[in-house]
Amino acid sequence: MKALIDGDIIVYRGAASSNDEEQWIAQARADSAAQVISAAGEAEAIRRKQVSLNSTYIDYMKTQKWDGKLSMVTGNSNNLIDVSKLMDKKIKILTISDHPLSPSGVGTQTRYMIEAMLKTGKYQFVSLGGAVKHNDYRIQKTDQWGDDFVIIPVDGYGTQDLIRQLLKQQKPDILWFMTDPRFYGWLWEIEDEIRCNVPMIYYHVWDNKPYPKFNKPFYVSNDVIATISKVTDDIVRNVAPEVETHYIPHGVDMNIFMKYPQQQIAEFRKRVFPSENGKKFTVFWNSRNARRKNPGSVIWWFNDFLNVVGKDKAKLLMHTDPKDMHGPDLEAIINELGLVNGEVMFSPSRIGPQDLAAMYNMADVTVSLSDAEGFGLSTLESLACETPIIVPQTGGLQEQVKNDEGEYFGVELPITSQMIVGSQDVPFIYEDRVGKEDFINALLKLYNMPQNEREMLGKKGRMHLEKNYNLGILMKKWDDLFTNICEKHGSWETRKNYNRWTLKEIA
Repeated sequence: MKALIDGDIIVYRGAASSNDEEQWIAQARADSAAQVISAAGEAEAIRRKQVSLNSTYIDYMKTQKWDGKLSMVTGNSNNLIDVSKLMDKKIKILTISDHPLSPSGVGTQTRYMIEAMLKTGKYQFVSLGGAVKHNDYRIQKTDQWGDDFVIIPVDGYGTQDLIRQLLKQQKPDILWFMTDPRFYGWLWEIEDEIRCNVPMIYYHVWDNKPYPKFNKPFYVSNDVIATISKVTDDIVRNVAPEVETHYIPHGVDMNIFMKYPQQQIAEFRKRVFPSENGKKFTVFWNSRNARRKNPGSVIWWFNDFLNVVGKDKAKLLMHTDPKDMHGPDLEAIINELGLVNGEVMFSPSRIGPQDLAAMYNMADVTVSLSDAEGFGLSTLESLACETPIIVPQTGGLQEQVKNDEGEYFGVELPITSQMIVGSQDVPFIYEDRVGKEDFINALLKLYNMPQNEREMLGKKGRMHLEKNYNLGILMKKWDDLFTNICEKHGSWETRKNYNRWTLKEIA
């Protein structure tokens, strides 16, 4: 049975017997990261908690759509205000991506990039915040950045007419957009309208081999493509060598995601796992509950791992919503497998980066089983906290888990099969699959590894990140790229290095 108290972590336990009215006492909320739960009461009390849980999930789903907790400026979806009147003369960038204040990896990286550029004092951003539903469609701005960072909530990623309106109003210097190329077919249809006035920079975040050559018309519709991984960079350079390409991976703030002192970690574990009798091997999974992320397989295979080492030797902490319309019902999987004694815990609430860093510190390993992962931000954050990772040999994940010299910072899972999924518009999306036995063996390898060796893996992983994924270094690359784009291509009255489409009469 499930027990939930006013907190953030959900624990699954068996029902109390009538002879033994065991009580689970709610632990006070943790001072930094995830809050703890236990539960109190008999079976009937727990049943009542279960009945009331539906509203908890509803409230959580509302926050996932958008909670609207920002300072607002006036305006609505039907009458877009002219925010250009608020702006001074700086490099103005119109961005299209996931909402920059949403918890998605794309949204998080968009926010990191924007905030880093704003700190230079050289930029202003008008950002279309898409990919989620919103409770409030009024134009938003943050208290910290005011008129230099304006967010326009949109469904999807926008429309052609909205882009036309914003270009006319804002006259941005650059159009910058990020995520899967299939989401921008509508945008590339009007590329000549855009590029005759302003350069287009696409941040290509997801693809896998073999080369998807049907993407070439998309690639050549841009002035510049920035690529998120060496795999993606290789794809673009081979498919469309005529396009200017820059390799700029995601970065992580090494001042936020870091190793905590051991005493602090121990105190945090005591708060989060108050009933834990001795330290248990902790496996952390941080992702959205979506099909391609394979959260159900993570639970299923973790249970098989427990069958080897013992049910009381390890726990799985999942920072996700157990019930998401895009993924499986994780509660049902847990109940079916009989994991009702705290073997699996959920942290479903949105938390800040400092709190998330505490969770990475509390874990012994962070795992990913994604079929198709362009980069994998959570595993990067884990390595920054010196926690080793287990990841498939796909996308940008394979570049995180080892360096160019072949030195590993966790375990890389071999690809056992490939699947092709897609649509009429995008016929080839390659998904890499890993095997259960390989995953279990990877867990066993780190479980049986002496703690000092695991810690050394984590230390080397952080050194790898300091060299290759330090947010400060990568943001300097973005700053240089934006500056060079403005000098090389100009915009509006100064637009250059773009050949407009022309109609010629043929005799």
